[in-house]
Amino acid sequence: MIKITFPDNTVKEYPVGSTSLDIAKSISPRLAQDVLAATVNGQVWDLTRPITTDSTLKLHKWDDAEGKHAFWHSSAHLMAEALEAIYPGIKLAIGPSIENGFYYDVDLEGHQIIEAELAKIEEKMLELARTKSPFVRTEVSKDEALKTYTEKGDPYKVELIQDLTDGTITFYTQGNFTDLCRGPHLPDTSSIKAVKLTNIAGAYWRGNEKNKMLTRIYGITFPQKKLLDEYLVMLEEAKKRDHRKLGKELELFTFSQRVGQGLPLWLPKGAELRSRLEDFLKKIQKKYGYQQVITPHIGQKDLYVTSGHYAKYGKDSFQPIHTPDETEEFLLKPMNCPHHCEIYKAKPRSYKDLPLRLAEFGTVYRYEQSGELHGLTRVRGFTQDDAHLFCRPDQLKDEFMKVIDIVLYIFKTLDFKDYTAQISLRDKVNREKYIGTEENWEKAEQAIIEAAAEKGLNTVVEYGEAAFYGPKLDFMVKDAIGRKWQLGTIQVDYNLPERFDLEYIGSDDKRHRPIMIHRAPFGSMERFVAVLLEHTSGKFPLWLTPEQVVILPISEKYNEYAENVLNLLNNSDIRAVLDDRNEKIGKKIRDNELKRIPYLLVVGEKEAETQTVAVRKQGEGDKGSMTIEQFASLIKAEVENQIAG
Repeated sequence: MIKITFPDNTVKEYPVGSTSLDIAKSISPRLAQDVLAATVNGQVWDLTRPITTDSTLKLHKWDDAEGKHAFWHSSAHLMAEALEAIYPGIKLAIGPSIENGFYYDVDLEGHQIIEAELAKIEEKMLELARTKSPFVRTEVSKDEALKTYTEKGDPYKVELIQDLTDGTITFYTQGNFTDLCRGPHLPDTSSIKAVKLTNIAGAYWRGNEKNKMLTRIYGITFPQKKLLDEYLVMLEEAKKRDHRKLGKELELFTFSQRVGQGLPLWLPKGAELRSRLEDFLKKIQKKYGYQQVITPHIGQKDLYVTSGHYAKYGKDSFQPIHTPDETEEFLLKPMNCPHHCEIYKAKPRSYKDLPLRLAEFGTVYRYEQSGELHGLTRVRGFTQDDAHLFCRPDQLKDEFMKVIDIVLYIFKTLDFKDYTAQISLRDKVNREKYIGTEENWEKAEQAIIEAAAEKGLNTVVEYGEAAFYGPKLDFMVKDAIGRKWQLGTIQVDYNLPERFDLEYIGSDDKRHRPIMIHRAPFGSMERFVAVLLEHTSGKFPLWLTPEQVVILPISEKYNEYAENVLNLLNNSDIRAVLDDRNEKIGKKIRDNELKRIPYLLVVGEKEAETQTVAVRKQGEGDKGSMTIEQFASLIKAEVENQIAG
């Protein structure tokens, strides 16, 4: 018998070799129907994999990320099987699950798949799913794996296998299809009841532009048709809210091939919006004792070698910048923190100087593959609302909790109500990718766990999601249509202070090492604006929107009065514009509502005589007439309520 420990710490005994599915059946037949995967001793397994030793066990259903991962990973294999059946001779590359669904990269050997053919592939997938083919896991030697795919003529699989270590290679087979894969997968194909292939794109093999361009087919599947229908409705809403579409309509930003891919150009309205966000955060930071700094866009290569960023980003980033002096070599900065470490070192520090809080809206550069670029959410140059706090050990938890307060205030002001704090820790097994001592990592991880608990945050723990230099608290926010975004991060770092030999003189007159906190409540200005655009559908809160009011004269006769209203509002620090086009008032109202301007003021003969305005509010319609002073007071009160709220 073996002892199985469940998440509530109850322990039960089962025969050696029992599977997670056997255990689920022993608990409840309904649970066995719903469960999709299991975490055994911290690793996600197939439900049908035998457990041979005492273990911890957590069962995953559809609502769990691990359950969806197994479901969509299995669906990628199902799609590959369908593709091979319909298009014999194609070459398969990789097919992982992703946040929403899955994809498979294939070499179509000269054939092209068009959108109209996706329905045929979907039908074949459902046909294969109904066969209830089990997913069978087998362990194979490297020689056997190479032989299998060399004989099949799949060069991409052969290349992948060559990079693997013998003794770690597994195949999964369902029906007549076998794939190189480490899993996990569903017990069989029958739970895949609804399929939608969503997109066809190009993707370079292994993300390298020097390699062959493959065809990437995206899809998503569900255990019920109803869930697919709901997803398709959400997808249509997401298209309407696409920040690239809204950014163009609202004249916020643009891109230019001459400037370069992934390098956004902020238009006047977008620059105003971004500036207002920066001012909002600067005001909060001043209250919390932050000091603004400015650092260059480049730095000597040695700076990033010292920090560890060159080893992390150098190979996949922009190439070094050379000057006429052969001894000089610079890099576009990938992060602001090395520069802030040098500011800390600019003069001796005492324990009385700490905490030192340095903040900067610093632009950084990372080379993203062209196929990975996406509007403002994935760019090559972006501005972080960065700050680095240098503190003593006795100040760490208090400083960390103050940063949490800043993040929560921002979320409240911008109406992000549904969020989870993700405690991102090291991988339990693979420690090689992290720098620093085990002792420092333990202290840093514990500080984050305690701070999150004291603030009463709704938390999840994710192993393997830490930064290479330290653990972090990532805020995962759900937007208005239920999509999850990572906004805001706080990280504890014992490593950079050591790498840069940062010190302070303690009350004991001895040298001590400060602890560093990295934090960015917005994350990056570009990505934050994109998420905010899609969350609000372009209807920004009144305090933030570039244009708060538009004045609409009924005819040219009232343009002069409309201009007087415009001047009075602008003099009251209300952002107003005038639409004096020679158009009917109905068209003016419709056009300006499409621009998401919160307030529309209609002026005609009655308003000119009584020195009033007829007020319409976006989404609420007619709000009646009022004097200009009354309207200005209304606007100011609404703004104050939003900021204080």
